[in-house]
Amino acid sequence: MPALHVEFEPPGGSPEAFARDTAPLVYFLSFAFAARYGAQHELTKAALLLRSGAHKIDLKPLLTFADREAEDETDRRELDRVWQEARPLADCCRHVVAAIDADAAIREQLRDFPTLRDLFEELGDIAATAAERGVRVRVTYTMD
Repeated sequence: MPALHVEFEPPGGSPEAFARDTAPLVYFLSFAFAARYGAQHELTKAALLLRSGAHKIDLKPLLTFADREAEDETDRRELDRVWQEARPLADCCRHVVAAIDADAAIREQLRDFPTLRDLFEELGDIAATAAERGVRVRVTYTMD
């Protein structure tokens, strides 16, 4: 089952763990990334609603992620590339949660993923904690 991981740089203390299964968040990130290739999944449609219309949320902080299992030098470079400042990720998650709460069309696209809104909130809280500590974050996934 896929899982999302958030690491801090520099490390200090242990990163906060998610309280629930993160597979729906991995699915959302994957389908949101695939939107540029014409994916038609409901999670892709939700991402497009978040990016356009009244919301116009820049999802780039959410879409900055990589496979945690580096198999070669290219993968290791990608893992290094996805470190990011925590505050934009926290803000992005906060905007996504607000849009989900405000927009029935987005909620309809997410109906089969009832924990996704709370997962965005949780990821935002983790990123906000990192921002308060002045550390960067790296979002990765595993396919265990």
